[in-house]
Amino acid sequence: MKSVTRSLQVLEAVAQHQPVTVGELTKLFGLPKSTVQRTLVTLAEAGWLRANRKDTTRWEIGARVLAVRPAALQGSSLFAAAREPMIRLRDTVNETIHLSVPDALHSMVVVDRVDCDHPVRTFHTIGDTSPLHATAVGRAILARLPKQDVEEVIAQDLERFSDTTPTDPDELRAELDRIRTNGYAVNRNQYRPGVCALAAPVLDENGTPLAAVAISMPDSRYDATRESEWGDLVADAAREISGRLRGD
Repeated sequence: MKSVTRSLQVLEAVAQHQPVTVGELTKLFGLPKSTVQRTLVTLAEAGWLRANRKDTTRWEIGARVLAVRPAALQGSSLFAAAREPMIRLRDTVNETIHLSVPDALHSMVVVDRVDCDHPVRTFHTIGDTSPLHATAVGRAILARLPKQDVEEVIAQDLERFSDTTPTDPDELRAELDRIRTNGYAVNRNQYRPGVCALAAPVLDENGTPLAAVAISMPDSRYDATRESEWGDLVADAAREISGRLRGD
């Protein structure tokens, strides 16, 4: 039990002081450096922590924390602001609506979902993660990030999930330009085969993307002639959520 308690204390300390070094945590707890390092590695292997992307000697909260965060989100301003617009959007299009948040520049994490009543529908488990470059929610976020962050993502080895996954740097930059112009992102089988989505970013008062809301459907129901209609609907929902967060 002592090791479990220590792990939780280290996790809480990282959340409070991130990005934090082993030395800083050692001073904070008065524990041997080897003990703190071992605890950090264990938590990292489980996905609770990770090395900071800019300074690998420092530690920060990992994606696993986001995966279990949805229950806590129910009392948060984001969850409260998004829930009703998501339900109305679902009622309008009768497709699955989901809300995802970025985990730094690493991935998107599903934090809420409203299901449609079709017997065949897409399904996103709360806590699921997905890459930024290959998904509608990810590219909706990327399109509103500073150029430096976008180039950092592009500089990574972008994984190809299908023949249409945008992995070429110029192709991805061009796609982000289209998203900025249209106000929404489109994914047609670029990540999961047979799954399509349209997404738009939820922004704070400074224009920083906080989350992305998406309409998701099987490819069999995707109608290209309705793309702009669906895109406008998801963009409207994202704007409403953004406004609710700002108190508009």
